[in-house]
Amino acid sequence: MLSARILDESTTKLRSSGGGKSPKKAPENGKDSSLSPSGQRQLRAQLRAQQLALVREAEMNWYLKLCHLSSEDTTAHITGMPHRNLGKSGLRVSCLGLGTWVTFGGQISDEVAERLMTIAYESGVNLFDTAEVYAAGKAEVILGSIIKKKGWRRSSLVITTKLYWGGKAETERGLSRKHIIEEIVRAMTHVINQGMAMYWGTSRWSAMEIMEAYSVARQFNMIPPVCEQAEYHLFQREKVEVQLPELYHKIGVGAMTWSPLACGIISGKYGNGVPESSRASLKCYQWLKERIVSEEGRKQQNKLKDLSPIAERLGCTLPQLAVAWCLRNEGVSSVLLGSSTPEQLIENLGAIQVLPKMTSHVVNEIDNILRNKPYSKKDYRS
Repeated sequence: MLSARILDESTTKLRSSGGGKSPKKAPENGKDSSLSPSGQRQLRAQLRAQQLALVREAEMNWYLKLCHLSSEDTTAHITGMPHRNLGKSGLRVSCLGLGTWVTFGGQISDEVAERLMTIAYESGVNLFDTAEVYAAGKAEVILGSIIKKKGWRRSSLVITTKLYWGGKAETERGLSRKHIIEEIVRAMTHVINQGMAMYWGTSRWSAMEIMEAYSVARQFNMIPPVCEQAEYHLFQREKVEVQLPELYHKIGVGAMTWSPLACGIISGKYGNGVPESSRASLKCYQWLKERIVSEEGRKQQNKLKDLSPIAERLGCTLPQLAVAWCLRNEGVSSVLLGSSTPEQLIENLGAIQVLPKMTSHVVNEIDNILRNKPYSKKDYRS
């Protein structure tokens, strides 16, 4: 009854939101004969998105009223941190999250890790990402210890971790994509049914593999994945901008992206070589150093110099522009930040203030400099 009432209220609100203008007669069968086929598709998509937004707003207002709260009491209002649904699931995550790869248990001390988590939490971040393999398990331990020490409500946090390498023995390792996907779906369904997790997703899977996992889940009445973790930044666009949107519309899989600064390349620190204290100077990141000093790496640095005037005009830094550029993609549920100092994290969190400035004109300016925009089938049709 609740869902039906909310849907009815939101539909009424949608129909009456004419801004004082006379309501236009709704097109029959969701079509407007005056529009081209592509225009009709865009119109239907806009109407669905608008109605979905109203349904979510009504659900939130109903919940706040039930708890005797107002919208001013919510974290999003207090901190200014927007929250988005993870794919088409009901899980609400901050549009910026904090990752622990390389940093926790490795590049930074436990004290700095606690400072970073505190800054993130107090800024409205509720999503913290880790993995069993990060720092050989230390990252998970440090993350959990900080949460316990701070006394944060577990219900106010979304913790994501990843399974793959595990121990040395074959029976201690997590399931990989080389195993039968049906086994993975069964294992994740068991984990959720046992209360060890609420949702599951994939990391660095292909669109075909994700679709296969969804099909297996539906065939055997199991639980499908709700998101894919994918690399996404100014120089890595194909998967998030072409493949994942199709999965979102078909099966509701959202995108949780990582490395918005391309492992620090976009930060500007590598403009004049590789600093000794940087990630690329570490022995295990020789591949990153090689990427930076390569011919392609030099071309990327030149493009970053061309982007700097845009950042200056918008009143932000280049890293803030890069993070806001990732967030401007509505198909991205959350962007994971990786910071080694409080100053870096505070700067990157400032991208929230830049997001409203990411107009279509600014995005086109950036595309003209990058010249790497991928084209989907939809682009070819139009």
